[in-house]
Amino acid sequence: MKLNSYSFGEETGTPLVIVHGLFGSARNWHSLARNLARERWVVSVDLRNHGQSGWSESNTYPDLAGDLGETIDGLGGLATVLGHSMGGKAAMMLAATAPEKIDRLIIADIAPVSYAHDQTDNIEIMKALPLDEFTRRSEAQVWLEGKTETPALAAFFSQSLEHQDGTLRWLLNHDALATHMAEIVGFPEVDFHFDRPTLAIRGGASQYVDAKGQEALEQHFSQLTVETIPQAGHWLHAEKPKEFLSAVKDFLG
Repeated sequence: MKLNSYSFGEETGTPLVIVHGLFGSARNWHSLARNLARERWVVSVDLRNHGQSGWSESNTYPDLAGDLGETIDGLGGLATVLGHSMGGKAAMMLAATAPEKIDRLIIADIAPVSYAHDQTDNIEIMKALPLDEFTRRSEAQVWLEGKTETPALAAFFSQSLEHQDGTLRWLLNHDALATHMAEIVGFPEVDFHFDRPTLAIRGGASQYVDAKGQEALEQHFSQLTVETIPQAGHWLHAEKPKEFLSAVKDFLG
């Protein structure tokens, strides 16, 4: 599937492709992309069933990696890839299936393992939002905050709403994401070894990359560097943007 993307900076050299996580979109990364684009070409993508990219009934990691590989082919065939959460798993799947397309890899707070958590409850909350009752995203955000009881989560979800014909609509294919939730929080059983420079950035207050996760990363990535951002949670790029940018820029040189 051809992915919607946004380009920043001078379009020369090897691009840095940024891949968002579950319920996110390319525009969540625009501020960081513009900062990184001062020194290199940056491309931020919407994964399938997210943002302005197309919808599909399927949302497996082979699908996501295939879409990402097709995007990189359109950019010249080689890219540095930065993926967060689900986007990080998609990037790791591409490293497993088409490593020749990745120059360097940055994985943000995720490991190639299966997790026990489930996001189906949040999907049900978003689907229950009475879209025809609101004309402003801010109004919907207040409603979402009342249901999630988490202001930051409500703000994040509301970024995937857009105006259409005077009402709001979701830029998320909730049904497909719910159908594939077990696969999204999991990771395919695939034996691979990626031998190009890889940076794993984890949040010091996040449980996503624990000892088991780091062991899995070390098993698959022979040139792995692990960096921890203190007091950062899973959304470390939003919570600690300066520290996150510093880690990325140091790695990219």
